Amino acid sequence: MIEKEELDRRSLLKTTTGMVALAMGAGTPFLNSRRAYAAATSLAKEQLRTIGLSVTVQDRILADFKKNSGVGSVTGTAATFPDAQTKILSGSKDYDCWETIGERLPAVIETKNIADIKSSDIKNWAGIRDTFTKVNPKWERKAQIVGQIWVDEAQTKLWMVPAVYNYDSIGYNPTVLSAEEANTWTAIFDPKWKGRSGLNTDPLIAFGQAIMAMNTLGLMDVKNPGNPSEKEIDEASKFLIAKKKSGQFRALWGDFGELVNLLASGEMVVCDAWQPAVMAVKAQGKPAKYAVPKEGYRAWAIGPALISNSPNKDAVIAYADYWLSGPPGITVSEQGYYSPTTNIEKVMNPDKYAFWYLGKPWVGEPERGIKEGDLRDGGSLATRAANVAYWHQWPDAYDHLIQKWDEFLSA
Repeated sequence: MIEKEELDRRSLLKTTTGMVALAMGAGTPFLNSRRAYAAATSLAKEQLRTIGLSVTVQDRILADFKKNSGVGSVTGTAATFPDAQTKILSGSKDYDCWETIGERLPAVIETKNIADIKSSDIKNWAGIRDTFTKVNPKWERKAQIVGQIWVDEAQTKLWMVPAVYNYDSIGYNPTVLSAEEANTWTAIFDPKWKGRSGLNTDPLIAFGQAIMAMNTLGLMDVKNPGNPSEKEIDEASKFLIAKKKSGQFRALWGDFGELVNLLASGEMVVCDAWQPAVMAVKAQGKPAKYAVPKEGYRAWAIGPALISNSPNKDAVIAYADYWLSGPPGITVSEQGYYSPTTNIEKVMNPDKYAFWYLGKPWVGEPERGIKEGDLRDGGSLATRAANVAYWHQWPDAYDHLIQKWDEFLSA
């Protein structure tokens, strides 16, 4: 018993020190020793069991969070959005946090499976970018991320604290496709690349892309590809099924590693893609580029949401706050994503920040396939943000869309 008490005491001292260091390093108000002790002892009794895409559920990030927060136990489960959503909606008590995408929030808000988080409880919230607080007049409120994450228009409570976001496009092999051929969503469906094209298995992604391509081809005229009507879904479904039956797709991919392997092997030469996957292919010394679609990017944001039945609310809040502290943003930024907080500029290497966020040439030693003078595909954050076709959202005709997607999979 004495040995256990001594270990607990040492652990407590270590986590208390970690809490103070985090508070200082993240720019949050300095915690005096009494407050730090109270915070550490409280969090030491909690655990964080999180589930989400491998985009954010990364072992090194979870380990760093545990080290700096003092949370007693931290575990993460990588799962697709549909699989995780099924677990959350079933009332599973295995998780405290769902690292979800903004578009899927309505599914769990309506069923009361997630609870709100006060923005005032997120100490690093002051650095959040305008994208998450100001309505862009280009779209109606619910059709953009600011209309998805907030409980109230006064912006005092959040359904989801954004941790990572990006503008998705098309990955392609530049030795096969020219930039002109690749810089449009029609490239995925071009018969020229029959049997060498790829499509994501998430129906909310696939339908939006098909609709953008059909708009360009003059087959449809849909104002918001993220929220098509039943009739528009029917037309897109016919288009997708016809493409599948003709052998257009080499694969329907759903996993990061699968995507990288298919691109790196040359089996797929064009597909909808995540920019970090394209960077991973380049890191292998294989040709890969990320397109600048004339129709615009698909925009999305992922972040922690508090599961209603969780007994570890403080751990989830601490985790959400940690994502906006700066350091975890370095990890995901150097993979090709963006951090929602301006705190990233304070902690990231200035040359790397200039490359990933400002569209400046790479300076220094080659790294992960990037060499001196290279530019990030698509340019700066500001340039890419100005070229968005739509934000992912929960379609009004979701049930109908899923029915048509099942027909596509069965075709």
